[in-house]
Amino acid sequence: MKSNSATTNNQRKPVLLWLDLSHDRSTEELMAQFRLACDCRLAKESGLPARDAGQQPDMICMHFDRPDALGLNLLLEVKRTAPSIPITMFTVQHSEELAVWAMRSGVWEYLALPLATREKSRYLQSLQQLCQLRWQEDAHSKKPQVERCGNLPDSIRLTKEHQKHHALQKAVAYIDQHYREGIDQKDLAQRCGMTPFRFSRLFKELLGVGFMDYVLRKRMDLARELLNNSQMPVTSNGYEAGFKDPSYFARAFKQCLGCTPSEYRDASRPPLPQLTSAPLENDALPLLAHP
Repeated sequence: MKSNSATTNNQRKPVLLWLDLSHDRSTEELMAQFRLACDCRLAKESGLPARDAGQQPDMICMHFDRPDALGLNLLLEVKRTAPSIPITMFTVQHSEELAVWAMRSGVWEYLALPLATREKSRYLQSLQQLCQLRWQEDAHSKKPQVERCGNLPDSIRLTKEHQKHHALQKAVAYIDQHYREGIDQKDLAQRCGMTPFRFSRLFKELLGVGFMDYVLRKRMDLARELLNNSQMPVTSNGYEAGFKDPSYFARAFKQCLGCTPSEYRDASRPPLPQLTSAPLENDALPLLAHP
């Protein structure tokens, strides 16, 4: 028998907060497609979700027709302002690069308009699953993986550019597993079916940093964690993080963080407590054995 809370959740509609970033202000028309299954609310002009009055939304829907830098920067600001609320990005003008950017920016779902009936149904089903998890009473229970709504449109998914980005994402996963080992950029480019030049350019385009900088950051993050939490010698920390030359480890660490590994460890340790000079109580004195 279902509890009253479960019954209430099953009857509740997801609350969608819509931000109209279209040039022709056509969001009301798009919202109409979802009103039967969802509680749709249009955000105030230039208003962010955290400032919007009323019940907190279950989903933020950002509607673009022709995305521009101003609108995409607003999406990032919304993500920072309300990180716990998932975002769906609806767009008429779309590209493979835009879809990759959206996923990298933490968008929960990216949908190209106009929506096919099947795609809309899959989105609503996925949205309902997500909301049921968010409405669960036990916030600490293990939540199953939510299957996201649909794949990217074929016009994006089947392009050569998308396939290259997909191969590059596999390379990033490989780096994340093996960054403590020696990784040759030429070999990795060959794994992706690219020239080293093409690999290097796409890598920086996708992640915002170069290949060597990405590997260095991964190693530095691990080195800092080891310095904070292990008792190993500083040199051993460097070896464990993937730095085979202690001198290079020290130079690179100081260049990145402004101090040597030893100085970083000393600064991260809490100061020792001050010894009290107050006399001990009688019952705190050690017992002395009689001769």
